[in-house]
Parts: sequence; structure tokens; C-alpha cells
Amino acid sequence: VRPWGVDWDRGADRDPAVPAGDMYSQDGDTDEPEWVKTEREQFVEFRDKNRDGKMDKEETKDWILPSDYDHAEAEARHLVYESDQDKDGKLTREEIVDKSDLFVGSQATDFGEALVRHDEF
Repeated sequence: VRPWGVDWDRGADRDPAVPAGDMYSQDGDTDEPEWVKTEREQFVEFRDKNRDGKMDKEETKDWILPSDYDHAEAEARHLVYESDQDKDGKLTREEIVDKSDLFVGSQATDFGEALVRHDEF
């Protein structure tokens, strides 16, 4: 699997970390955008774990679904951050109802199904 359809195997004499090459083409003498530099650094430092200049299936899997990342916790923190209007770290019924569109679209609430099971909402 090669994200973005990139030919990651650029050869020994070329920079192997060119994942943004298919997404960005440099015009003339302009400097490369910061995001392209960041993508190059991320590829070299973190994504290409075996340093072969390309991402294999396992490297791609770790990039898309990192094993050390708790998606449920991240989503819960996001919901609280976006909904907690008084920033007390707790959600009231009103705060949840005011941001119901956020909760209905969230995997943490089973896309709104968890809200239906509660009379208070």
C-alpha cells in the first residue's frame, strides 16, 4: 500500500521522503510550503520505520490507526471541549442539547443512538 499513489522508491541518489510530491508541485523558485517540509520530516522520522524509503502495509496501518492512540478518549475530549460552554469540565443537559449536532455525528454516542436511550435528552 502506497498512500497518495506515490512511487516511494526514488532510488539511492534521490530523496526517498517525497510523499507530498504527488500532492504538491513546486512552481519555479518559490520556497516549499511548511506543510510539505513537515510531511517530509514525518515520513523520515516516524512513518518509514524500516528506512527503506517507502511505506509498507504495516507502516501505513500504524500511520492511519496508531496503536498507542485511544480514539474513544480523543473523541470524548473533543466533545467536552467543543460543548462545555462554561469550561467547568462537566457537561450539562443544556450544553449537550445546544451541541446536539456534534453528538449525533459522533462515534462516541453511536451516532446519536446513545442519546435516544436517555429520557433527559
